[in-house]
Amino acid sequence: MTLFIENGAPVIVQGMTGHEGMRHTARMLAAGTNIVGGTNPRKAGTAVSFDVSGSSVDVPVFGTVAEAMEKTGATASVVFVPPRFAKSAVMESVDAGMPLIVVITEGIPIADSAFFVASALSKRIQIVGPNCPGLATFVDTEKNPGSTGVNLGIIPDGITQRGPLGLVSKSGTLTYQLMSELGDIGFTAALGAGGDPVVGTTLLDALKAFQADDDTKACVLIGEIGGSAEQEAARWARDNMTKPVVAYIAGFTAPEGKQMGHAGAIVSGGKGTAQEKKKILEECGIRVGSTPGQTAQIVRQILEELGE
Repeated sequence: MTLFIENGAPVIVQGMTGHEGMRHTARMLAAGTNIVGGTNPRKAGTAVSFDVSGSSVDVPVFGTVAEAMEKTGATASVVFVPPRFAKSAVMESVDAGMPLIVVITEGIPIADSAFFVASALSKRIQIVGPNCPGLATFVDTEKNPGSTGVNLGIIPDGITQRGPLGLVSKSGTLTYQLMSELGDIGFTAALGAGGDPVVGTTLLDALKAFQADDDTKACVLIGEIGGSAEQEAARWARDNMTKPVVAYIAGFTAPEGKQMGHAGAIVSGGKGTAQEKKKILEECGIRVGSTPGQTAQIVRQILEELGE
């Protein structure tokens, strides 16, 4: 499975020298991600040392994304930059032609997100996020000794393994919960789409990628109140997918007009409710669990029916 990125691809971290960037770069390195550099104009030419499984790994710091790409051949960037600087950081990667940009930052103004997402789309650059847990792919180390998947962002490592499921989610916490609930079965990849009103990679985009992947046998979709991304994905799946999709929608008890967690998680004018989404998903042939645990049970039942 190469969901927007090849396993072992070289990755840089924008904001690597900040507190969150340092913490999660160390974790991504420990997960086997090929981190080849970071960016900070004020610290260009230096290196940051990370303790990875008892060994010291020095990661160089570059002044610009363009320089980092030239020196390292990086094909992906993970953005851990504060909200007020996020637009310029993402646009720096877009202007440099970075093929994949994973934006972890929460609280970016919608106008800024809309600008850099539109700019990326015009150049056929893939953005994951913003306000998301990131992207993780998994490999079978027995069949591919020495190979590792890719962990970009804040998705915990070690809670699952390689398996036949694909997962796409608006919620970070529920991503981890379903990965853990189905950890013994495993995943080809897990993508956190993010819960903001404007995101670079939608639930529909992820389903298209999983449908095209031979190793993914079934998909898990985690949605939440607000917007129509789940309905759009469901209608496409009804008409185009040959693989089963199981869903969970967070927010059945959310009151109208109150934002629940994510910027996009708000019911307005009676639209975007969990009940409405569940109804449409089920009409499109997608089974919807009432809890994360029941969702996992439905997935297991479907895999048994498929003989997986």
